[in-house]
Amino acid sequence: MAENLILSGYAEDCPSELLAAIDAGLHAHNLAAAPLDQVRSLAVDIRLPDGALLGGALGRSWGLCCELQQLWVREDRRGQGLGATLMRAFEAQAAARGCELIYLETFSFQAPGFYRRLGYEEAACLEGFAPGLAKYLMRKRLECAAP
Repeated sequence: MAENLILSGYAEDCPSELLAAIDAGLHAHNLAAAPLDQVRSLAVDIRLPDGALLGGALGRSWGLCCELQQLWVREDRRGQGLGATLMRAFEAQAAARGCELIYLETFSFQAPGFYRRLGYEEAACLEGFAPGLAKYLMRKRLECAAP
């Protein structure tokens, strides 16, 4: 029996209902294959005594791995060691959860040199975003503090 299928394309402004349906379908498929309910958020921040936010690191852990998804330091506080402080705290939290590996993505215009100085190594490099730009997948092995 032949079906009349309709294929749609969206160059701009993909409908939110479509995004939600695809996300929900993929999430259901993934949950059936892997225990994704065990993914846990991980975050650290650094503030002034008055509570003003100076920076933070956000990510998630699952099993023996931890993904750093975002690292940010307020522009007027960059170059003062706060990023390294945040990363050490983030790594300590991950190790305390039993993580043995941290990985992250960074563009060539962001901070690959910063991460290299902290002991991260390049696992992959993807070029072609714009002339001269690359995206790096970086990783670092941790000494696990707890199972």
